[in-house]
Amino acid sequence: MTLHSTIHDGKEKVTGTATSKRVLIVTAVDAECDAVLRGLQGIPGIDVIAAGVGIAAAAARTAAALAPSASEYRLVISAGIGGGFAGQAEIGSLVVADLIVAADLGAETPDGFLSLDELGFGSARITASEAWNNRLFDAIHSAGLTVCIGPILTVTTATGTAATTAALAARVNGAAAEGMEGHGVAVAAAGFGIPVTEIRAISNAVGPRDRAAWRIGEALASLEEASKAIREVLS
Repeated sequence: MTLHSTIHDGKEKVTGTATSKRVLIVTAVDAECDAVLRGLQGIPGIDVIAAGVGIAAAAARTAAALAPSASEYRLVISAGIGGGFAGQAEIGSLVVADLIVAADLGAETPDGFLSLDELGFGSARITASEAWNNRLFDAIHSAGLTVCIGPILTVTTATGTAATTAALAARVNGAAAEGMEGHGVAVAAAGFGIPVTEIRAISNAVGPRDRAAWRIGEALASLEEASKAIREVLS
């Protein structure tokens, strides 16, 4: 048996595992982390951390978690709740990312927004692991949960207007969901050459901000059920 550490909100817990490769799941806040842990039901070989809100915190904490023993990891998952684009992902459903996009990383010009890719400064898009996505999607779908695969956008400011929603949907074809950490997690994982994907449970519609319409409890329950569904895939 090999010992490994599970980090939760900066606190480290050492557990045992019989697997040679581990999985790192990165959430933003404790409520998401707790939902994932409840769903996983203590299976070994998985580290779950609450990294904080936003792309910078997510990237920094993911890199810090991977750096001491990156070769021991076979997959990194950014997981949490988020907004869903109308017609793509409804409240309570789940999205598995085929593309993780830093959707507002670029420059404004008189002619409109230019992405990092268009500026020639690299890419704001990271392709998720297709092999892992197929397995995760099948497990979630087989559990009777509503799930789709599509691009998940990472933004630094949560969308709150119809105009911004339309601009983002036009910018990324088929945009399904929005979060604030995925691209940071993906950049860190890619830096170590580790496959990465993102799973979002939808708590609200992307668009005009209506806090009363959010269903955070329902989304956290969906995240827990999705985590339960993927236990065998990750074990």
